[in-house]
Amino acid sequence: MKPVAVVDLNNALGEQCRDQLDAEFGEGQSTFIQCDVTDGDALQDAFQRTVDKFGRLDIVINNAGINNEKNWEKTIQVNLTSVIKGTYLALEHMSKEYGKEGGTIINVSSMAAFLHSPHQPVYTATKHGVIGFTRAMADASLQGSYGVRINALCPAFVDTPLLHTVEYEDNMGKFVKFKDDFKRTMSKFGVLQPSLIAEGMMRLITDSSLNGAVMKITCSKGIHFHTYEPMSA
Repeated sequence: MKPVAVVDLNNALGEQCRDQLDAEFGEGQSTFIQCDVTDGDALQDAFQRTVDKFGRLDIVINNAGINNEKNWEKTIQVNLTSVIKGTYLALEHMSKEYGKEGGTIINVSSMAAFLHSPHQPVYTATKHGVIGFTRAMADASLQGSYGVRINALCPAFVDTPLLHTVEYEDNMGKFVKFKDDFKRTMSKFGVLQPSLIAEGMMRLITDSSLNGAVMKITCSKGIHFHTYEPMSA
């Protein structure tokens, strides 16, 4: 196992995750850094602390995400801006343009980018943004010989606390009135277990042929990839 740094705002869950990793893989193989990803200085510090502790950086997964249509600017900051910052910071520590040895970045989007939800317009916009940014940066990496593969992962509904936020007006604002419609959609498409998302992550990490890929994970089709029509004039 490569050493792992877990970065999260939730201190209790972060420490619990670190302890679980230490129990399975040996003490000292993981570290937890509490961080608000919308704080650029704190995020930069988290990257530096990881490199200082483990010596290098090989893999970065930008996974932070919230669902808040009421405070929609916060949703943009967490779901899109922090992914952009995290990608640029990852490149500083991995890209051959900075004399580093290359690596892999995975940016987590969502099937909301394909099956847009009228109950989550801003969430949907951020997940579109993650895909567009990731594909553009993957091309930049290839053309600039960064030595860094950059891919996007788009799960459908996953069994995490994020799903329950649709219940609350503090999260959904005026869209909370559609919560029953949202639940019916979840029932229709099903809810994925996090273990399948981890399987997709590992494929993106280990398959060196993938760059600019958009992996989709759904209950009906499992792990598969989105294909785009070639551009034409």
